[in-house]
Amino acid sequence: MTKLNELAPREGSTKGRMRVGRGPGSGKGKTAGRGVKGQKARSGVAIAGFEGGQMPLHMRMPKRGFNSLNRKDFAEVNLWRLEQAVAAGKLDAKKAIDPEALIASGVLRRAKDGVKLLGKGELKAKLNITVYAATPSARAAVEKAGGSVTETKPAPKAEA
Repeated sequence: MTKLNELAPREGSTKGRMRVGRGPGSGKGKTAGRGVKGQKARSGVAIAGFEGGQMPLHMRMPKRGFNSLNRKDFAEVNLWRLEQAVAAGKLDAKKAIDPEALIASGVLRRAKDGVKLLGKGELKAKLNITVYAATPSARAAVEKAGGSVTETKPAPKAEA
């Protein structure tokens, strides 16, 4: 049995690191593979996006849009995915369906800031669903199948 102090990688499985700038016999002497002179031959160069004094492209383009720091990230679920889970027996159509039930059945991985129901696909099962928000087409499809959608989204604030 080998001891810990006798462990070594297999012969030929590892290569020594390239030592640059150690004479002409090494094959990587003198300029060490960096070409000749100039800023890029020196150490500590970081010139990504620099265009030789010309205004860089990312600065020539106009600023567009705004990304809110407080925006919500929703887990989206389509009708076809719910129908697929009901048909496979992973979701019980008789019980109320909420984000916890969707996670337990494997339809969603996590609820994020809330679940949004989207209207893609067809729904045959009668489902009672509680979600943060639902699109009008999704709501219509669920109600057409005989089910109901409850939204937990807070009502918009009335402006004074």
